[in-house]
Amino acid sequence: MSHIVIQDIIFFIILIGAAVLLGNYIYKVMEGKKVFLTSILSPVEKYIYKLMDVSEDDEMDAKKYAISVLAFSAIGFLIVFLLQILQGGLILNPEGLSGTSWHLAFNTAASFVTNTNWQAYAGENTLSYLTQSLGLGVQNFVSAATGIAVLFAFIRGFIRKESKTIGNFWRDLVKTTLYVLIPLATVFSIILVSQGVVQSLDGYKEVVTVENKETQVIPIGPAASQIAIKQLGTNGGGFFGTNSAYPLENPTPLTNMLQVISILLIPTALCFTFGRAIKDKKQGKTLFRIMLVVFIVALIAITCSEQMLGSQWKGVALSGNMEGKEIRNGIGSSALWSTATTAASNGSVNSMHDSLTPLSGLVTMFLMQIGEVVFGGVGCGLYGIIAFVILTVFIGGLMVGRTPEYIGKKIEPFDMKMVCLVILVPPLLVLLGSAITVCMPQVNSWLSNSGPHGFTEILYNFSSVAGNNGSAFAGFNANTVYMNLISGVIMILARFIPMISIIYMAGNLAKKKSVAVSDGTLDTGKNSFVILVIGIIVLVGALSFLPALALGPIAEFFITI
Repeated sequence: MSHIVIQDIIFFIILIGAAVLLGNYIYKVMEGKKVFLTSILSPVEKYIYKLMDVSEDDEMDAKKYAISVLAFSAIGFLIVFLLQILQGGLILNPEGLSGTSWHLAFNTAASFVTNTNWQAYAGENTLSYLTQSLGLGVQNFVSAATGIAVLFAFIRGFIRKESKTIGNFWRDLVKTTLYVLIPLATVFSIILVSQGVVQSLDGYKEVVTVENKETQVIPIGPAASQIAIKQLGTNGGGFFGTNSAYPLENPTPLTNMLQVISILLIPTALCFTFGRAIKDKKQGKTLFRIMLVVFIVALIAITCSEQMLGSQWKGVALSGNMEGKEIRNGIGSSALWSTATTAASNGSVNSMHDSLTPLSGLVTMFLMQIGEVVFGGVGCGLYGIIAFVILTVFIGGLMVGRTPEYIGKKIEPFDMKMVCLVILVPPLLVLLGSAITVCMPQVNSWLSNSGPHGFTEILYNFSSVAGNNGSAFAGFNANTVYMNLISGVIMILARFIPMISIIYMAGNLAKKKSVAVSDGTLDTGKNSFVILVIGIIVLVGALSFLPALALGPIAEFFITI
């Protein structure tokens, strides 16, 4: 266990150090301050505005900002949908893959536009290089940029006073993509290629195996460029079906560590960006501490469960649970990745979650079920945790009998309605989707397992799609008309209802005056407040999902020990 602890400590040191630097950089970019890339990218930025026929100086109110987000996402959805349907007759298709079914195209388009990257297919057998790069790759950039853009609209709601506007979506989108995501992904792609991650437009390679002198087809493609942004943008998914367990997608210990760091890098950095943007670094650090505490507890639980309970559960003496894991990664790296990918709404995997011990499966599910607030998706995770902070402040205000305040703004009934939509819509969709599915007469034919584990597979899948995560428990046939449609609709609702709620809440906050701190103002920078917020998060999650978890992983644990 000592080497696992050392690995995790190194991981946190690198992550926090890099996040502080990146958080300051993102703040300067979004504030329009000069950065080291300004002289190079400023002409490109201005040309993009000209090409889009928009003015970066035009401010938007909440309604116009929301319409811009929805319109842009709808166009992206249509492009990804058509690329899949028509790919059989398009270029960059060396394997001659035919177009997908309409329902799979709908599901995949919804998945990548919503930053979920849920995949009901194996990429190397289903999608051409053009569809992967122009469709999915582009959405990996712009869906992530959309989440960050909405976060900054929300931040402006706090820092502006008696204002009717919350920024310009097109400006936020372009700056995030051009100055943050593209440079990071470019550097990361080069590092991945140097380590052996494939990046090629050639067709698949036929090679002779070492053991039997037989031939085997090795899928390749322009993977490194998509892997970089899928991790940095908390998109997840995979160029290949086995995701980051595939040697050509994640070949070395260095790529494994860099990829898992990149999953959390931008969500962590945005905590420090938030503190600088509102001129109160303590608030950003408070949000980071809340996330970090929950993350560490989850990491310890998963690591210990796989290392200690695995030998009892699987009957493997002293070796822990290595089922579904790459030997080269081991339990430590696999547990760290599983925690990071489900906490950050990423969804990429370097081991198979269906083979986790019941308690590990419970923790990974719960991280998704609490609403992608422990680091979470880029932008979405931070405004999700702020929604929980506001709920906590509201409860605290009720206790002392005064109007709650947060960062100088009074929290009023409209704000709380929006907070409720952000917090409660995803759990409702998880439970509703799971309940409908278990009632389907053909559900047993979709499952490879029965009993509690089969129910866990269903619950995990809907937790994943409603949590904008995209990872799968496997063992469940998701490529059916029913599953593609219901999960696609859930992904759209779970992404855009909270997002639009945040935008309108931002507009309402921006209209208000700032209120001065008084003796009755709840101090949101203390450790006691951190504990209170964590308690509220766990309480909401437990009240929503404990009965369902009792039927799945908890029941399986007691059956299999």
